[in-house]
Amino acid sequence: MKTKRRSGGEFNASSMADIAFLLLIFFLMVTTIDTDKGIMRKLPPWPDPTQPPPESHIKKRDIFEIRVNARDQLLVEGEYTTIGELKEKTKEFILNNGKNPKLSISPDKAVVSIKNDRGTSYNIYLQVQNELTAAYNEIRENEAMRKHGMTMEDLPKSVQKEINSKYPMKISEAEPENIGGK
Repeated sequence: MKTKRRSGGEFNASSMADIAFLLLIFFLMVTTIDTDKGIMRKLPPWPDPTQPPPESHIKKRDIFEIRVNARDQLLVEGEYTTIGELKEKTKEFILNNGKNPKLSISPDKAVVSIKNDRGTSYNIYLQVQNELTAAYNEIRENEAMRKHGMTMEDLPKSVQKEINSKYPMKISEAEPENIGGK
């Protein structure tokens, strides 16, 4: 008796490479890649080591001091302050124009000085930076509306530069220290 030998079924795998390639392209097209964004700040030029450091002629009243301790508490100009009050206090300091003898003489001379403790959380650090940026943005936006009746975004670049130079964002950040210690 003859046995029929069945041949094994063959699997046609010629299209597998095409399918894998199409899946790869599909996932590349629909996937978003998160990019980390930092805080946009213009840093001063690197000092020349052969030159002596320049003397500071900034008056005490033109410096707005912010200290953040390890418990994430703010000390602004010697008073405990909440993060919610920081923006308004910063705007008041910048826009003083010499009225209050304890605050800045003019917006172009106002400097915000920040000093953090090493134990300060990253969250409060970012909140402080955010409030300071918001204060400057509001001041510039109000000036654009008052002077030109337009938002900063709608103004030509030359006018934006003019307003930015009238209210320059001068933020000085000192090296963190162990003040309160966590």
